[in-house]
Amino acid sequence: MSIRLTVDEAWEAVESAHTGILTTLRRDGMPIALPVWFVVDDRSVALMTPAGTKKIARIRHDPRASFLVESGEQYAELRGVHLTGRVEAVEDATATSRIEAAVQEKYAAFRPPADSLPAAAQAYYAKQAFLRFVPEGRILTWDNARLVMK
Repeated sequence: MSIRLTVDEAWEAVESAHTGILTTLRRDGMPIALPVWFVVDDRSVALMTPAGTKKIARIRHDPRASFLVESGEQYAELRGVHLTGRVEAVEDATATSRIEAAVQEKYAAFRPPADSLPAAAQAYYAKQAFLRFVPEGRILTWDNARLVMK
């Protein structure tokens, strides 16, 4: 029995995940993996990030990246999807509005009100950049619940 998910099951797992791990590359090739909030948009991963973050500079230099979602604590519950691809800036106003609305809807219950943040934090988050992770190639998946434990 295979523990692999179908492509549709993989995208359902990504879409239902709360937090993803986006890995980008420093100039020296060292990977940097960071948690991100995201939404699925037409079988790509869309996200917002403060415009001044280092991840923006890393992506401009080298757009190659990976994206991971996982869940489960017990061995038989472990499930994950790992995507490799490229990250691109999203600048189209219609697309950025759609992404922002979807991110706000998904995470509204998890954010503090913006006006409750210190002034420096409000300024940091005021200007957002929009990114899209576009998968390329094979999707790596696993769902240990599919194992027949003997």
